[in-house]
Amino acid sequence: MNELPARLQAIRDRIHTAAARCGRDPATVELLAVSKTHPVEMIRAAVDAGQLLFGENKVQEILAKAPQLPAELHWHLIGHLQSNKVRKVLPLVKAIHSIDSLDLARDVNRIATELGLMAKVYLEVNLAEESTKHGFKVEEVRASLESLHGLDRLGIQGLMCIPPFEADPELSRPYFTRLRELRDELEKSGGKPLPLLSMGMSHDFEIAIEEGATLVRVGTALFGERPRKEG
Repeated sequence: MNELPARLQAIRDRIHTAAARCGRDPATVELLAVSKTHPVEMIRAAVDAGQLLFGENKVQEILAKAPQLPAELHWHLIGHLQSNKVRKVLPLVKAIHSIDSLDLARDVNRIATELGLMAKVYLEVNLAEESTKHGFKVEEVRASLESLHGLDRLGIQGLMCIPPFEADPELSRPYFTRLRELRDELEKSGGKPLPLLSMGMSHDFEIAIEEGATLVRVGTALFGERPRKEG
């Protein structure tokens, strides 16, 4: 845990360098610290080092951790969201990165209306159409865009993707390029801005920044390998 402030600074430095390399203002890239499965004590250490933006994969982890930590933290849900958990998590998160179907979007919109909230969301796109991952197919998100924009309690921030894992981070670049190009296309066809791109993780976030990421989701590079369950 003593190494965490240095790791955090190193990641911030890499974000700054990657942004500068492609002529971007480093302030346009946010770091989302992915704290899934890591204990509250490690999150506190990151908070003490100045990190306030955290991402979790599971609703139950946010429900368990948020009450133990400062209220000024900003939580993002980045994992798959089941409709029956929307009501529990919506009041606690600043954004949901995993809107992966029109049905889920409608459920979030309905519950946000009932709770008097505006739900900030990203549309997750499964660019490689991997059967093991959630997300709109490209044609689905195109076909659903008008309906999505019609949901008045959904503040669509932009798009999110998780490319297939490759040891060589350069192999992720085509997916990041495609997501940026799809975003540009959907802005034109939908007539509304989609300014944010949630893409890039510990091993490839610098490539993602070069291709336009506005938020990178970094867990292992900051917190270390996730704890393994015994047995």
